Amino acid sequence: MRIENSFIPVRGVGEHTERRLWEHGITHWDDFDGSVVGETLADRIDAFIEDGRTHLDRGDVSVFADQLPASSRWRLYENVRENTCFLDIETTGLDANRNRVTTVSLHRGGETETFVNGRDLTCQRLEAELERSSLLVTFNGQRFDVPFLETCYDLDVTVPHVDLLYPCKKLGLDGGLKAIEREVGIGREMPDLSGQDAVRLWHEYERGDDAALETLVEYNRADTENMKPLMETVADRLHRQVFETCCPSGGPER
Repeated sequence: MRIENSFIPVRGVGEHTERRLWEHGITHWDDFDGSVVGETLADRIDAFIEDGRTHLDRGDVSVFADQLPASSRWRLYENVRENTCFLDIETTGLDANRNRVTTVSLHRGGETETFVNGRDLTCQRLEAELERSSLLVTFNGQRFDVPFLETCYDLDVTVPHVDLLYPCKKLGLDGGLKAIEREVGIGREMPDLSGQDAVRLWHEYERGDDAALETLVEYNRADTENMKPLMETVADRLHRQVFETCCPSGGPER
């Protein structure tokens, strides 16, 4: 599934109308035939496609992110997979007004970087990393990671965002990140630590235990690195799901 297979970002096109287009063989912008919908909507779709191509030529998927429901933003991934940033944070608690961010890990292009509070974790560094990314992927980051960073570092995170929590729910995958990983067969080499363990490890590091920080960083990095195969698994399953009733062949190739 690529953005070019999608019509629901168009004002007036819902899932029903998009499925009707697909059922008529219009599974890509190149195939669009205005006779399937009314004249006004056809003009609107034509204008959307023309503008959409301009945005994609620039590698900008933000306009589509703004027009897609949170559970459908997985459709953005295939177009910008090489410039997608998988992000996860660790903190000393759940309240951004009282607690601190301890580590932030970002996985992009096969490389993972971790920034540590008191060392290299700064507003400027985070801004620079996010500006380099076409898409941000988190798990529960819409409610936690992003607002926490915005509060603690006075950031305004505007990069298009896929929170995997929502497409996972669409597939019936509930629970936390590690539980969902196990359910879909994604393994971890790390011990099964928890958020409470992450807080404990940080406090042990503050008392002089450098090994505790190493464990915390490894745990944080594993979260971001495992989001990539989860994103690909979710995108593949949802691709098949959305096309299964209207396209017996499974729809367009991803």
